[in-house]
Amino acid sequence: MKVKCRKDILAEGIGTVSKAVSSRSTLPILECILVSAGEAGMTLLGNDLELGIETKPMEAEVLEPGNVALDAKIFADIVRRLPGEEVFIETMGNYVTLIKGGVSEFKILGQPGDEFPGLPEVEAEIGFEMASGTLKDMIRQTIFSVSADESKPAMTGELLETGNGKLQMASVDGFRISVRYADIDNKELERKVIVPGKTLSEIFKILQSGAQSVTSVYFGDKHAVFETEDAVIVTRLIEGKFLDFESVFQTEFTTFMTLNVQEAADCLERASLISREARKSPVKLSIDKDREMLVVDSNTETGTFYEELPAEIDGQSIEIAFNPRFLLDILKSIDDERVRFMFTTPLSPCVIKGVDGENYKYLVLPLRLKN
Repeated sequence: MKVKCRKDILAEGIGTVSKAVSSRSTLPILECILVSAGEAGMTLLGNDLELGIETKPMEAEVLEPGNVALDAKIFADIVRRLPGEEVFIETMGNYVTLIKGGVSEFKILGQPGDEFPGLPEVEAEIGFEMASGTLKDMIRQTIFSVSADESKPAMTGELLETGNGKLQMASVDGFRISVRYADIDNKELERKVIVPGKTLSEIFKILQSGAQSVTSVYFGDKHAVFETEDAVIVTRLIEGKFLDFESVFQTEFTTFMTLNVQEAADCLERASLISREARKSPVKLSIDKDREMLVVDSNTETGTFYEELPAEIDGQSIEIAFNPRFLLDILKSIDDERVRFMFTTPLSPCVIKGVDGENYKYLVLPLRLKN
């Protein structure tokens, strides 16, 4: 293989596929990036057998087609530090690979490209397209409540459910539920799959925010495919049953409170400075109907915090306590100016929704206040 390409294009491609490279594997070749050159150009592939990412053909001058698997970390470090604007790559005997840029050249030992595992084949007939920016927002607004508890595999991923021209993404960590909705172009598709949270975190980094960028999503029996303008991402799906979370979102509430999102987030940020051990020292919210006021206070060994915020309140006054970080994660993900909190009792879940739209909803469990 002999190929010449721009350094910035190559470095960007390496950064993309490195997200799917295994850091510790019993198969050393999975710690590599597959470099392939052919008529269409040059492609890069990373694959840890759970997540695979391949670039679309990149602009390159292919002098001789072929492929080689190169250690991902060494390859990335070399390209990053090469002088000049172009990189020349040539494989020689025993997979020794020359990497040259400007006046510098390296020779590193590669592995046979034919032994590198390719992306699994997924039927690409049933899927949908949506704006990449919308999908990126949906991940951002739900990923923080994916569980890290490996004993419950389904909760370490997010539920993606399609039906009636809608995509619903949901995550649950045992303390919170995050749900986000968006329209899709396929009104016939009805599927439920669980995508690993790790995959969605990496997809979030790859997706573009621009309104013109489009991502195609396909679901197979055991895999999902996310295809952007620059890369193809294939992930193994999580098997198992996702929590029936809809039943937890009750509709009968006794207290409704509408707040400015930024003001509430700033207040809770200040409160969390005192409540560092949030489970032992939660932040108390006192919703005062008579004064149309939310009082936020915290009393810990570190010190005390007290602040009042104006609020629109309907229903009964109530005192309830939360881990401030759980509320902050939600407020920081919301793009609206105002948000609505709904309560029933001091020990019942709080539900958070938009004031005007119905494209997201959150549920947070309260903590018991000490007398």
